[in-house]
Amino acid sequence: MAELEAGQKAPDFDLPRDGGGALKLADLSGKKVVLYFYPKDDTSGCTAEAIDFSALKPEFEKAGAAIIGISPDSVKSHDKFKSKHNLSVELVADEERKTLEAYGVWVEKSMYGRKYMGVERSTFLIGPDGRIARIWRKVKVPGHARQVLEAVQAL
Repeated sequence: MAELEAGQKAPDFDLPRDGGGALKLADLSGKKVVLYFYPKDDTSGCTAEAIDFSALKPEFEKAGAAIIGISPDSVKSHDKFKSKHNLSVELVADEERKTLEAYGVWVEKSMYGRKYMGVERSTFLIGPDGRIARIWRKVKVPGHARQVLEAVQAL
């Protein structure tokens, strides 16, 4: 599958979300959407990223944007993660990895010489028209949420 680029229509999804129910990208039509993909609940980098996005959520909302975190973890794991760290961002579970694959973030990774499949930390900014406005791949967490907020405010 070809890698997604800015200007393309964002792939829709319908996934179970924290707290029960489901979340569809189509339901957010007309809004700016920040989709951030992360490897695993309750790990140091993923926790720091979720805390940063949660801290800035009021500013994202003021700029007309929803923030959604997606990982292959279960809804039960998301609920524990949100509760433990007082997170305010929406978290959706992609246990079958279909959305991760549609966005091209389920990739081969390598650690200590061992190859495995996992989530490449990435963020997609989707405009109110449902098109991808900006993509950040191989994200480094420090300062990232603020950088995304600035892009949302400029959109």
